[in-house]
Amino acid sequence: MAVVKSLNSTHTHPTCHKGHIFPDLVRAVGPDLPLKGTLDEMDVLVFAVPTEGLRSTLEQVKPLLPRFAPTDSAAASSSTASYRDPLFIFVNKGIESVTNALTLEIIADTLGKEIASISSFIVHRLQQKLFGDNRRLFLFPHYQRNMQKERRNFFTNLGSDGSDPIGVELAGALKNVYAIAAGIADGLGYENNARAGLITRALSEMTRIGTAYGAAPLTFLTLAGVGDLFLTCSSKTSRNFTVGYRLGQGGKLQDILDSLGSVAEGVATAKGAKAIIDKLGIRAPIAMGVPAEEQARWLLEHPPVAEIDLPCDIGTAARQLLLKLGIDQNI
Repeated sequence: MAVVKSLNSTHTHPTCHKGHIFPDLVRAVGPDLPLKGTLDEMDVLVFAVPTEGLRSTLEQVKPLLPRFAPTDSAAASSSTASYRDPLFIFVNKGIESVTNALTLEIIADTLGKEIASISSFIVHRLQQKLFGDNRRLFLFPHYQRNMQKERRNFFTNLGSDGSDPIGVELAGALKNVYAIAAGIADGLGYENNARAGLITRALSEMTRIGTAYGAAPLTFLTLAGVGDLFLTCSSKTSRNFTVGYRLGQGGKLQDILDSLGSVAEGVATAKGAKAIIDKLGIRAPIAMGVPAEEQARWLLEHPPVAEIDLPCDIGTAARQLLLKLGIDQNI
């Protein structure tokens, strides 16, 4: 309630983004969801919800959406009823720890494959640039132009088939895990050359995981991949890096999380990532290991391996997810 009151009275957040004044047109609601019918007037819905809470949030939001709440009984009984759906934008970056589901799958499970297959995923903001997969941008160029007017540029993420939302999701989720590892390395006293090596190996490992899953390898060389990875692993303002740094200095995980003041997605994502890696049967020592001092020493002393080594048997997980979403895999 304190956050809602502050945003509505002073247009500032009491703990985050200090010094930033939000526009007068921005109004906060909560902790209860808005009344039924409020969302009918919305053009865009931005879900800035941690991945672990996204499923329950969407389940609560579902009855309020025009698609699932026709305005009259005639519309409800008509098989051709039309709905005025807002644009859905999701800014979370993680993997659900219990189900190992990506955001696309969570949306499909709760709101249906029609919404999941055309949702817009803004993966990260870096120097006032927004990155997203180009499936929704192609369908809604109006929003791309509006973003550009606000001095923020959309870069479409192009995979081998022109669109790789799965790769964008995996890159955004996995980089948080590697940011924790980078923070631990700093906390243990390793210097910049060690961090550079860790980031380089993390990129190779992230690409290997994504490719095995079915993502396009080139996605991990884009701003959504290496750009976001480098930023998050190098910034002391990164929540995930901060968690790792304090772990490296000997802190207890729960104490760190209790005092962090915000969510570090990499902690929960690490659990989901491990399950995915186990299922894919690939080598990912940084993501799989708890990079304490012994693990860091092992990584430094590990025998040389190929700089880039991609798996041969790839794409089963992505094909299953695309099938669930009803997306033509040949586009």
